[in-house]
Amino acid sequence: MEAFTAFFEGWLVRQQDFLHKLLAMSRSSNATDEQRLQLVEQVINHYREYYDEKFKAANHDVFVVFSPPWLSSFERSLLWIAGFKPATIFELVTGAVGHELTAEQMEKLEVVRAAMTREEREIETVMARVQESVAAPPLSDMLRRVGRLVDGEVTDFDTAMGELKTAMMTVMEKAEALRGSTFLRVVEVLTPRQAVMLLLEVTRFQVQVRQWGSERDARRIDSGFDSDE
Repeated sequence: MEAFTAFFEGWLVRQQDFLHKLLAMSRSSNATDEQRLQLVEQVINHYREYYDEKFKAANHDVFVVFSPPWLSSFERSLLWIAGFKPATIFELVTGAVGHELTAEQMEKLEVVRAAMTREEREIETVMARVQESVAAPPLSDMLRRVGRLVDGEVTDFDTAMGELKTAMMTVMEKAEALRGSTFLRVVEVLTPRQAVMLLLEVTRFQVQVRQWGSERDARRIDSGFDSDE
């Protein structure tokens, strides 16, 4: 995971750069819709790059991606299947441009929200089944005896873990697809200026969450407590 951690640190630097560009664009009275859309596309591609690299990391070790060490303990506490809950985007829309949405826009956003909620529940149901398979025999029994498995049990354990990894990758792919499709459908409802305001809110939110979480972990370490306690 060292390769992804190095990528992520560089990605965060570029994210700060985009935050400044979004802030400048939001304050510009001379910007054209074409310029706004160009910046929106750049930021969306920036996030696509992150998800592409995260998939590569998950293929290497999906278990680590579900509890990523490159995030602070506070950031990890907010995760829903290895990422932010899709519904978060609607809270950010409200904070960014909620006061200026037209009735037609609000109606369209409710359609997107309803579809997202249905799919979100379906994914949570699948994830619950995966979690149940871990807690149930025979996998739970073998997990308790890792290091003491004998003969054919090792092969059975490897097979079971392979099936678990595949199941978790499938759930993660569904969750990432829902996050991405929900976000893009929301952006499509907004005007170019509103899209800039939303991306500013999204980026600012993530930067602030990371900063607060990192500072919190640093304080806990300085006081002698582990950040995951």
